Amino acid sequence: MFDVMQIQKMLPHRYPFLLVDRVTEIKEGESIEAYLNISITNQVFQGHFPDHPIYPGVLIIEGLAQAGGVLAFQSVPKEEVENKVVYFMSIDKAKFRNPVKPGDKLVYKLSVIKHRGKVWQLDAKAYVDGNVVAEAELKAMIMDK
Repeated sequence: MFDVMQIQKMLPHRYPFLLVDRVTEIKEGESIEAYLNISITNQVFQGHFPDHPIYPGVLIIEGLAQAGGVLAFQSVPKEEVENKVVYFMSIDKAKFRNPVKPGDKLVYKLSVIKHRGKVWQLDAKAYVDGNVVAEAELKAMIMDK
């Protein structure tokens, strides 16, 4: 549905911190599915870890949050998102189930738990090959830049 160039029009993040390659499905106000291809060329693997590359859990959570930001921006009237940005408010119940390695396709699936005003609460899960690798409840708010 959205490629990386379209995603960059919605999110302020850029390389090396843009962690969503493509949005594959979106139901405005309800859910989103997106993904990030994990490449050995990613600079993070120089230090995490040189002889045993593992994609950092904190970056998985950030990628989920970025996908959630796309969902929020696509779910409100366009005039309400001019000069706006999505800020993290909280990360709850975060769990990491399996390591993510170079060559994996990291799939983000988020659904809205609650949306009230500018605040979004999301159930967020990340998958590799259909298996949950990380999950959390995320809360974010759309704010002025």
